[in-house]
Order: sequence, then structure tokens, then C-alpha cells
Amino acid sequence: MTRTGLADEMRSRLATLAPSALEIDDESAMHAGHPGAAGGGGHFRLALTSAAFTGHGKVARHRMVYAALGDLMQGRVHALAIQARAPGEPDAG
Repeated sequence: MTRTGLADEMRSRLATLAPSALEIDDESAMHAGHPGAAGGGGHFRLALTSAAFTGHGKVARHRMVYAALGDLMQGRVHALAIQARAPGEPDAG
């Protein structure tokens, strides 16, 4: 599966969180030569807004994202930077 295909698979799995906004940036090229990149794992940055995050702290939100991505986090995705917001929360930058 290509990195584009992997990002599409991530979008599909994250749909379980019913996002109102979702951005996935593939930053793998910036990590060329990194051991995780050499092993085929991608580096991604994710910005996700979902009502499912309302009332949950940062750690719980990240766990929800990891649960949605499931086995992708066991090798296909080597690194994932997550910005998870509930609707109406400001962009953390």
C-alpha cells in the first residue's frame, strides 16, 4: 500500500470518530534515513475535530485515535503527531 493509500486507510478508520474536520499530513519524506522510515513505517501529523472528544482529556483523546487506527499503529504508522479537538475548541497551534 502506498503512503497515499495508507492515509486513505487512516481516514476510513478515523471515520468511526465522526470527525467534523480531519487533516492528515504525510511527513515521511522529512524522516528519510530514520530507522522507522527505513522499516517502512510512515510519519504522519493528524488534526482531528470530533464531538466524540467532548469531555475527554488529551490522553483519552489520543487513545481513541489509536483505537480507531488499530493495527496500523503496529508498524505501518511509525510516528503520529496528534491534535485532537472537540468542536469549538481553539486550534492549539
